[in-house]
Amino acid sequence: MAYRITAERLDRDQAQRERILACAAQRVGEGGFAALTMQGLAEAAGIATGSLYRHFAGKGALAAEVFARASQREVEALAACLGAPGDPRARLASGLAQFAGRAWHRRRLAFALIAEPVDPEVDEQRLRYREAYAGLFVELLEEGRAQGVFDPGPIPLVAACLVGAIAEALVGPLSPPARASADAPCSAPTLESVSAALVTFCLRAVGARPLAPETSP
Repeated sequence: MAYRITAERLDRDQAQRERILACAAQRVGEGGFAALTMQGLAEAAGIATGSLYRHFAGKGALAAEVFARASQREVEALAACLGAPGDPRARLASGLAQFAGRAWHRRRLAFALIAEPVDPEVDEQRLRYREAYAGLFVELLEEGRAQGVFDPGPIPLVAACLVGAIAEALVGPLSPPARASADAPCSAPTLESVSAALVTFCLRAVGARPLAPETSP
């Protein structure tokens, strides 16, 4: 008689897999992907190291899923902001500011997602999600051009440039040296200054027409 895996066993396996991923995400959030080791993770999850390999082929596969889950949350948050109703210029500015703010409040994780040296499997996910971010900007740029408020030039190329600009603007302030100097506010950039510069640069890069000043009723 062939052995059949019961629904209860499948549920236990899935619960264990989710616990492993939760522990892995916590370790990456605290110390980056360099802090993610199979032995350390097994101890944190309370399981044997060999049990990890029942769920993941190796550290690279595990780290890639941690990266994908964290990045998907950021893509969804940006999509909600860029896809909201209203002037495309205001939505672009709001999306950029929100993205910077979310990164700022989880600096270690954000730096790991944007710039930390990683396994090839994670690097593959990084490229995939850069394309996902660019796709969101393509939609907004097309809408803004149709409304006559953007004059971006080649939209796919400009969208990719926006993704690169965001990463480059944030990687310095999120880097380990910048985090170490966070207690010296006179020498460290602030979220407000970085966000304002990023928004100004990106609006100019897409040829945004100036927003009309608000008038009092």
